[in-house]
Amino acid sequence: MTVNPKKINVAICGIGRIGKYHAMNIVNRINKASLVAGCTISTSDKQWAEENLVPHGVTIYDSYDEMLAHPGIDMVLIASTTSTHADQTVKAVEAGYHVLCEKPFSTSVADAQRVVEIAAKHPDQKILCGFSRRFDDSYRDAKLKIDSGEYGVPKVFRSQTCDRRDETGFFVKYAANSGGILVDCAIHDLDLCLYFMGGKASGDSIPKSMYAVGITAIHPELAEHNDSDNAMAVIKFHNGTIANIYASRMMVHGQEDATEIICTEGKLSVNNHPQTNLVTIYDKHGLRNEVPKDFYGRFEMAFVNEMNSFLGYIINDEPVPFSLEGNVKVLQWAVWLQESLETGELIQFDASGNRLA
Repeated sequence: MTVNPKKINVAICGIGRIGKYHAMNIVNRINKASLVAGCTISTSDKQWAEENLVPHGVTIYDSYDEMLAHPGIDMVLIASTTSTHADQTVKAVEAGYHVLCEKPFSTSVADAQRVVEIAAKHPDQKILCGFSRRFDDSYRDAKLKIDSGEYGVPKVFRSQTCDRRDETGFFVKYAANSGGILVDCAIHDLDLCLYFMGGKASGDSIPKSMYAVGITAIHPELAEHNDSDNAMAVIKFHNGTIANIYASRMMVHGQEDATEIICTEGKLSVNNHPQTNLVTIYDKHGLRNEVPKDFYGRFEMAFVNEMNSFLGYIINDEPVPFSLEGNVKVLQWAVWLQESLETGELIQFDASGNRLA
């Protein structure tokens, strides 16, 4: 069934750092949608919305429940604090709306599982957890090449999310509710690991053991949240594959997110030489390229692709091609790894994926 080709009316919860990008994309770049409502509890974000969104006909509310009652909503975009994602997703689905929620659904696996359960009760509604890198053109191309079988079987996965160093104190305050660097940052790489290495055979994504370590190199204040500004993790799977993950928040040169998928007949690398564009600078410092200043500089079009794709699933009544169960799985991996980082312990699993004491 195809619904009438009308614009989808979107309400956005959270107009902070990522919410502003989403909101302006809908207003300026997304032809299939209209932003009709938003909500925020932040005075500064509300002022920004009054200046940038209200002139486009967007109504701004102080509470999520008030926003959900706005007439004519088709879809809710959740870009609020991670710890509120699951509750807000469940409420929106129960109210009859499609939902695109920023990753992850929660810092709690049990809360994230509630989203899976509510989705099963509302099969006609589309729900997507926003792992934006799956919508990046380069990652999509790498996925097609892996799936072609031309490069053999993926055996080793290496990926990193390395944010530009921030001196404002934002990440220190953010750490109080983020779940930790492996839950907040490395979950992108864990999702890509499942995306590229999961396969279809039984056991392809069942961990055998995992371990993580971390340091606080430039933000010692993170210690009060049991968090780090640099962390590394290794996962060994029962099928003989391994994954190495690195997350950092101290890159002085800019954003550096990269992935390698090493196969039996070749290797695919995504963004191992990050650059903003194809301009090369030749000067007294030598030969160099500029790199993206932040995550949005690298993945701007991925966010646009993600929104357009999700709107297409709604308009054409197509199934969302990424499972909610997979979203819960990578969150569980991230939570276990964050625990390992904090305790220093190796975590092991049996062949069914059950954690061993």
